[in-house]
Amino acid sequence: MKPKRFTMKLSVISISMMFLIFGSSCGQKKNQSKDMVAQNVSMPAGTKLATFGSGCFWCTEAIFQNVEGVLKVESGYAGGKVKNPTYKEVCSGLTGHAEVIQLTYDPSEITYDELLEIFWKTHDPTTLNRQGADVGTQYRSVVFYHDDEQKQLAESYKDKLDAVGAFNDPIVTEISPITVFYKAEDYHQNYYNLNGNAPYCSFVIQPKLEKFKKVFAEKLKQ
Repeated sequence: MKPKRFTMKLSVISISMMFLIFGSSCGQKKNQSKDMVAQNVSMPAGTKLATFGSGCFWCTEAIFQNVEGVLKVESGYAGGKVKNPTYKEVCSGLTGHAEVIQLTYDPSEITYDELLEIFWKTHDPTTLNRQGADVGTQYRSVVFYHDDEQKQLAESYKDKLDAVGAFNDPIVTEISPITVFYKAEDYHQNYYNLNGNAPYCSFVIQPKLEKFKKVFAEKLKQ
């Protein structure tokens, strides 16, 4: 993310309606220190975790919050080498972390394959370390799997998408084991719902969300 929240010319506004490829800088709202700890989640019986990175976590969070069977969504950082990273440190690109969302879901209501479908159809997985105007390893496309089954499903799904030419370019999505998930600062949580009138929300997240709701109408929470 960049220090400035959002700048956009009229010529760019039209591009914002493109669901898969457009983005703008998911910028820093404010400086906020935190005492973060790794998330050792105590989950309801029968639920599972999934962790995805697809650019700015505000966008990814807003999408998965609307999915039937997803019980909880948290924005955070994963895949890096620094313990308890701050947002500022992750933005530097030097910690190795990706911006991710970690969700708790009920597999009796939605399968991991269905979550993967939503993940791959709501961002551009062919741009290395970039989503729209957000550039850096922290914005990489990544699936962090929690067990062997998730690994096999993610790798198989990715191979099938490439095999059928679902995208014009090869998929560069990283598929790696989850190590530690660090929950992001409070002001990053539930961001779209709390800041819907902010420029980034209006011009970037909202068009993506509207497109998602049309494409995945049958998977929306009632």
